[in-house]
Amino acid sequence: MDKMGYQPNLQRAVTTVQQARTAILPTITPDWRQQLPTLVGARVTLRELKLSDAPALLATMTAEEVARFISTPPDTIDGFERFIQWAQREREYGRYACFAVIPHGMTHPIGLFQLRQLASGFTTAEWGFAIASAFWGGGYFVDAARMVVDFAIDTVGVTRLEARSAVANGRGNGALRKLGAVQEGVLRRAFRKDGRQLDQALWSILAADWRQAKAVWRPEIVH
Repeated sequence: MDKMGYQPNLQRAVTTVQQARTAILPTITPDWRQQLPTLVGARVTLRELKLSDAPALLATMTAEEVARFISTPPDTIDGFERFIQWAQREREYGRYACFAVIPHGMTHPIGLFQLRQLASGFTTAEWGFAIASAFWGGGYFVDAARMVVDFAIDTVGVTRLEARSAVANGRGNGALRKLGAVQEGVLRRAFRKDGRQLDQALWSILAADWRQAKAVWRPEIVH
């Protein structure tokens, strides 16, 4: 996940514009704009972020191995609380959704998945993710990611789902490939991180391809 989407410096300026545009929001699926559904998989539950998640997210998202290839996250609990409030407002406006990733048997998030609108009507969207390194390689990503893609396509109405991952992020690119995403090209020096301009791989999942792939999945897909 290279982009957080949240820009605290623009928050106040954008709020007034958002309020003015509320009356002309596209109608997709009203329910998810009022409250994100809780999605239960084989290993994790996905739910809407809560203010009480801020300490856990701070610990997860600012860890060096996680933060290496994502936009610089907030560096305080208060900063993450503001991010969570922003995420809830953006969800109400129908432009963004953010799920906390909760492993079964736990109560605090070990990461998050984001979905943001790229085209009017949310037909084209971008998604991103970050998960604590202690849970890498345990099937948590695949379990959560499939539910997020299902949500994007079946509930929101996304027909094209894009992801951007730094070319140097071998684990992130491998995860997207494993999920069935198609790499369409490389965006040269498209991502700025710690004063460096990094190349990004552009990945896509099309709704039609996703539904076709689901038809041949076997029960042991999560591993």
